[in-house]
Amino acid sequence: MTARSAHERRHDHLSGRPTPASGATGRGEPLPPPRAALTAVTWREVVHLLTDLPLGVLAFAVVTVWLVAGIGLSVTVIGLPLLAVGLLVCRQYGKLERARARRLLGVRVDEPSPLHTAGNGFFAWLWTRLKDPVGWRHALYAFIRLPWSIVTFPLTLVSFFLLWPALPWIARGLANVDRMMVRGLLSPSDELERRIAELKTDRATVSDTAAADLRRIERDLHDGAQARLVALAMGLGLAKEKLLEDPDAAARMVDEAHGEVKLALQELRDLARGIHPAILTDRGLGPALTSLAGRCTVPVTVDVDMAQRPAPAIEGIAYFTVSELLQNVSKHSGARTARVELWRAQDRLLIQVQDDGRGGARLDGGSGMAGLAERLGSVDGVFVLDSPAGGPTRVTAELPWRDRAGEGAGRKPAGTGAEPDTAARGGGRAGRRGKRERTPQR
Repeated sequence: MTARSAHERRHDHLSGRPTPASGATGRGEPLPPPRAALTAVTWREVVHLLTDLPLGVLAFAVVTVWLVAGIGLSVTVIGLPLLAVGLLVCRQYGKLERARARRLLGVRVDEPSPLHTAGNGFFAWLWTRLKDPVGWRHALYAFIRLPWSIVTFPLTLVSFFLLWPALPWIARGLANVDRMMVRGLLSPSDELERRIAELKTDRATVSDTAAADLRRIERDLHDGAQARLVALAMGLGLAKEKLLEDPDAAARMVDEAHGEVKLALQELRDLARGIHPAILTDRGLGPALTSLAGRCTVPVTVDVDMAQRPAPAIEGIAYFTVSELLQNVSKHSGARTARVELWRAQDRLLIQVQDDGRGGARLDGGSGMAGLAERLGSVDGVFVLDSPAGGPTRVTAELPWRDRAGEGAGRKPAGTGAEPDTAARGGGRAGRRGKRERTPQR
């Protein structure tokens, strides 16, 4: 059976039967090596090389006429608009070539971002189109492709009829040059294009997060404090009716209403703290995080080492990042101790939360880590999770630093960590021990 299988494999190799890997290029996997018997990949490369010439002649003629007419008429009122419209056509030509390369060469290139006019009016539209780097690179692609296709078309045709045993290697070499041109001239322009795409994603993330926060606040008000206040109003109404008939029952109702008022006030305070805690505004991250750690079910050591407070937006993001991470420590880690560190490194605010729990945390583990990473990424932050099975778990987050308006770089305002290492549980001795154990590398 083994000898027969080996014989059959040799027969398949010599007869040119495609293996399962030979059709994998459409998914971006490594191309199979060329061989004498033509495979589907080689046939697609040959078709691409043979269609280069007619499409190249057409594109070259259109682009040449457009450039000559546009530049020649640029002294008139129609020259510059003609150039602008031609650049839009070049964008569409590039889209066609990307689709052809994706289908025949297995090259997948991202589509460039659409143009956005900075301002209103015709001249703003015209200037945006005239300085479009994507359109100009597509026009350059049309110029370069014609002389190259004049070389590749006859060489491919002659190889097909006369040098067919070497055709797979010839087609692969010529097609690789085409692949390089497509990637170099038809891809998104540069880092700016990628940055635009990232900002669009970040804007959507910020909008979704803000909408979710508003829904959460509305739900908490409706189901919590509002329901208690309605019950309070009804109880006081009944007490008012019984005040003359049954003073003792009325007194009991008023006493119950007093308890409801306390609970409603506590829920409102918790809700306000969830929106933006007052201690963070008044005293800064050091005291705010110490207060936050005091509500954690695990003893937490807090170390905040900053010479000044960051901008309020960055300060709030840092606070709620630590808050969510400490909630995960309480709910999922099974840890005995935890530690929170914040410090500034040049233009970045670094946050590190670690615990000695069971580990095994993942971004897709359902603990909110993925959403936290998305929210940090929406403000150019970085989120790194290191949680091997068995622990410990270490989460490192970075935020861009922005100075608070009205504070100098050398002055140390209150609340940024005048007591840089405070043990939320365990007193000052644990804080001093944590201070000695602090690593100097940051």
